Order: sequence, then C-alpha cells, then structure tokens
Amino acid sequence: MVSGNLNVERLLDSITQNLKALMTYRNLEDPLIIGIRTGGVWVAERLHQQLELSSPLGMLDISFYRDDFTRNGLNPKVLPSKLPCATEDRHLILVDDVIMSGRTIRAAMNELFDYGRPASITLVTLIDLQNRELPIQPDVCGDTMTLGPDQQIKLSGPEPLLLEIRQRTR
Repeated sequence: MVSGNLNVERLLDSITQNLKALMTYRNLEDPLIIGIRTGGVWVAERLHQQLELSSPLGMLDISFYRDDFTRNGLNPKVLPSKLPCATEDRHLILVDDVIMSGRTIRAAMNELFDYGRPASITLVTLIDLQNRELPIQPDVCGDTMTLGPDQQIKLSGPEPLLLEIRQRTR
C-alpha cells in the first residue's frame, strides 16, 4: 500500500519520453491531444507543452456519456466539450489522470466517435489502478499501483499539479 504525494513531474517526464517513442513507432505526426475534464485536461496541457505540438488542445466533458448518468444525476459543473478541429481520420491522444474501471474512457470514446471516426486513439494516463470492469488498457501510463480499500487518489491543480493518496473520509 502506498500513501502520501507522488512525484507528478517524474511521471510526466516518463510519459513524455514513452509517448514520443510511441509516436515515432506508430508514425503519429502532429496528433490531436484531448484531455478528459478535469484532471485529464491538466495532464494533457502539460504533455502538449512538453511535446511541443502545433495542433491546439482538445477537452472533453463526458458527463452526458457516462453509464451512471441516470443513477448519479447531472454534475452541476458540466461544461461543453471543445474539439478545436475535425477528428475524422485524425490520430488522437486521449488523456486522463487515473484509469480504474475503464468506464470513463469508454464514455470518452463514445463521445469522440460522435464527432467522427478517428484514425487511431492512443490512451495516456498518469496512474493505472488496474481495477478494470471493461477491457480498456492505457498505451502509456506513468505508474501502476493498487490502493487499499480505504484509500483514494486525488489530483489537484492545475498549478502546481499534485497527486495525493489519502485515506477515504467517511
């Protein structure tokens, strides 16, 4: 079990290096980076800067695409998604802060396909908690870990970007 703060800068540097290698290997020239609101957008902004891409950054708010929408209701902070250019036949890099069940990523891909059929989607996450309910895996991740039943992970930011593992409050 882990606790405390994780070194986000180290994770971002590792992701950037691995993503550059993957982009070269897959010949992904000037892909469109899209962050999932909120934490994924913060991570995507940093990766966009470090990769020095010319395409503008995209942002998704997947609230209406979640499969628990009818159970949980609408988040009062729903914002529109912003995709600055067409996604049809485009290589996309989808970024989220933490992947756990895979349901957030499924919702994001459903929304992306409503905008058009991308050439490819590369999934990038800071942390992989490896607790899947759906068969979705990141292509690049900063670290993998398992949390205890009474632990949670929280990304705060955007400046500074802090990743903290803490005890759940009841």
